Amino acid sequence: MLRTFRKLLSLSSCSLKEIQRNSPLMEPEIVVRNSSEIPQDVLLEIFALLEIPDLMRAGFVCSSWRSACTTICSQPELYKRPQTPCLLYTSESAGENVACLYSLAEKRVYNFTLPDPPIRSRYLVGSSHGWLVTADEKSELHLVNVATGQQIALPSVITNESVKPIFDDAGTIDKYELWDPMHDIDLDFQYIGHDMTIHALDELRDVFYHQSFIFPDPSTGSYIVVLIHGLSLQLSFARVGDCKWTLLPPGWDYQQCIYTDGLLYAFTRFGRVDTFDLTSPTFTMNTITDCMKNYIPECMYVVQTPCGDLLQVRRELDLIDTDDNKLIFKTNKILLYKVDMAAKELVEMKDLHDQVLFLGYNQSQSLSAKEFPQLKPNCVYFTDSESHVSKYKNYCRDIGVLNLENDNREEILPQLWCSWPNPIWITASLTRMNWSCTNTQIDNLL
Repeated sequence: MLRTFRKLLSLSSCSLKEIQRNSPLMEPEIVVRNSSEIPQDVLLEIFALLEIPDLMRAGFVCSSWRSACTTICSQPELYKRPQTPCLLYTSESAGENVACLYSLAEKRVYNFTLPDPPIRSRYLVGSSHGWLVTADEKSELHLVNVATGQQIALPSVITNESVKPIFDDAGTIDKYELWDPMHDIDLDFQYIGHDMTIHALDELRDVFYHQSFIFPDPSTGSYIVVLIHGLSLQLSFARVGDCKWTLLPPGWDYQQCIYTDGLLYAFTRFGRVDTFDLTSPTFTMNTITDCMKNYIPECMYVVQTPCGDLLQVRRELDLIDTDDNKLIFKTNKILLYKVDMAAKELVEMKDLHDQVLFLGYNQSQSLSAKEFPQLKPNCVYFTDSESHVSKYKNYCRDIGVLNLENDNREEILPQLWCSWPNPIWITASLTRMNWSCTNTQIDNLL
């Protein structure tokens, strides 16, 4: 049924009469003479099973279908379809405010116009649940939903305890003072001084933001944003709507985070696992393991599988000298380990079976190829996870798919020289915060 329905949608650039005359909708033997006669409850059931690009095209067919799209967009809880991740990148030819989404399900690109400031002037420091975390030219963070265009400002960077504003004679913030306790904490976690540096507004993001993570917050029905920042890689967090960042108890060298049952699990490069109860009035750090046996300190990701297992994933890179004397990194091997908390060790795994991983500056994902037949089982889809600082703006990106059975690598978009910002995986979502859909808003969405 969905296959024939998608055929109908693929013809949406034709006239409605052509679509109605030539395209079967439900069963092969049934020809729909007037699409507006399909009951709304039937349309809603079908639309709830579509990928977002198909849903968007459906809204152009007729007023009845448009009404069903509006209902789905205004009530995302009706939307049942798990979305296949897309690769988000930008293109100079598409425009400064345009985000390009390459659909793995359809192998085609969709363009989305996003609000100011231009997406090509920002850094991407995280992605999850359909939202991007972006850093603008003043190093301020914004949440952006690519599918809906909604944008929400996160607390100002100067509310982080490590950042102080420097004002000019007119009283405008001109620079930032950044202090970092990397070498200023003794063995009892006491601050004994600080190392201070001065940065221009657009330069702070080069050195301050490492990665961000977005987690649903059941207590508010909204989201929590966790930030790894500074040279010492500390943790701060804010709930959407907060006026400032909250610095978590002293810790450093954090690389990855997951959030489950009210607990934030933070993983360091050398295997320590700390937890923080973000539902408590006080945010006490609890170290549940000091180190892992056979730990290898290199680029790593932590992924929670659909069955609840924790995986630690390592990525081996080749350094290649290009014809124009630029050094680029190319992924050549992925190593998998299951985290055994009880034994405090990493257990090497040979393959993912029917699972698929997505790695990059996005929140790492593990998906089932049975649920997403467009994806290749036992494969890792990856983008850059190296530094996103401005000196790498014009470098070729490390984007591809690695088959864990034979280590064969495939390109997703051939020779994608995406100048800025770094490409990132995103799973499109229609979820809005404090939003009710109107026909004007659905016009913007479609």
